[in-house]
Amino acid sequence: MANRFARARPPSTERDALSHERPRIPHLLRRFVRPRGPEPLPIALHRRRIYVLPTPFGLFFASLLATMTLGGLNYSNNPALILCFLMLSVMLSALLRGYLNLSGVRLVSLDAAPVHAGSPQPLHLHFSAEGNRPREGLVLEQGGRRTAFSLATGETAQLELARGTQRRGLLAAGRFKLSCRQPLGLFEVWSWLHPEAAPLVWPALEKDPPPPPGSGGRSRPQPRRGDGEEPIALRDWRQGDSTRQIAWKHSARLDRLLVREYEQPAGDERLLSWDALAPLDSEARARRLARWLADAERAGESTTLHMPSQRLGPAQGQAHLHACFRALALEP
Repeated sequence: MANRFARARPPSTERDALSHERPRIPHLLRRFVRPRGPEPLPIALHRRRIYVLPTPFGLFFASLLATMTLGGLNYSNNPALILCFLMLSVMLSALLRGYLNLSGVRLVSLDAAPVHAGSPQPLHLHFSAEGNRPREGLVLEQGGRRTAFSLATGETAQLELARGTQRRGLLAAGRFKLSCRQPLGLFEVWSWLHPEAAPLVWPALEKDPPPPPGSGGRSRPQPRRGDGEEPIALRDWRQGDSTRQIAWKHSARLDRLLVREYEQPAGDERLLSWDALAPLDSEARARRLARWLADAERAGESTTLHMPSQRLGPAQGQAHLHACFRALALEP
């Protein structure tokens, strides 16, 4: 019988892993412990994840109130006791109001535009609130950076909080502290937000890189926006297109604005390969290729990027450049 139960037990290494994943917390305390890992959006704040502590001014106010109460009791001074009870009710009302400021607040979404590593990345956070009461004096903080905001009744708030970026790839948004000291500043009410979001960070651009390898292809016609003699394609109108490029007949037939694209000889087709930079480590390769791609786009050259798992191009333009930056950022 004992041997049968012994065989049913998992190996020691597996037991250690399970015990590491599930810390031994008493059942009654698990209800009050906040989630440690990232959480899927949206994140709503409720009573089990809101914390309250008195501020230094709140401690001074409480000690003063206790001293006044002892003095009133010692001298049987009824007006002093009434004043103490009135101040105590104000203190408890401030505590309740501060708690209600955070209760029901929701972090709806978090997004950020990609930036190159080493540059600050603005994080855009969208907050809303349940109920019909305003939330005032809210403060969002992360890594020493903070921003204050308020939520009016039935409205939302769009915040921007910059963070530092040190490496490329998908960088987790991290933890945010949402706090409030309103009203009166007697208590600090706060909660932790750990959204399950990882905005993309492009590789940094290498400074003073060596010249890129020579041309990997021949000159070929490339479509451009502008005037010309031979239209090669029609596309939807975009902001900034000249009205002279609009194909009015085709636009009237399809009931949307179409623009003609013309062709002109383009420069050399530049071939850039990840494997060709084998002596360098992955970070140095990503930085150098990112610089070459940015310089080629600035010079109006078409590029082809060979990665170990994919090939991008030949192409030109911001969409192609951003796709190449993304491939470089996600390459291990």
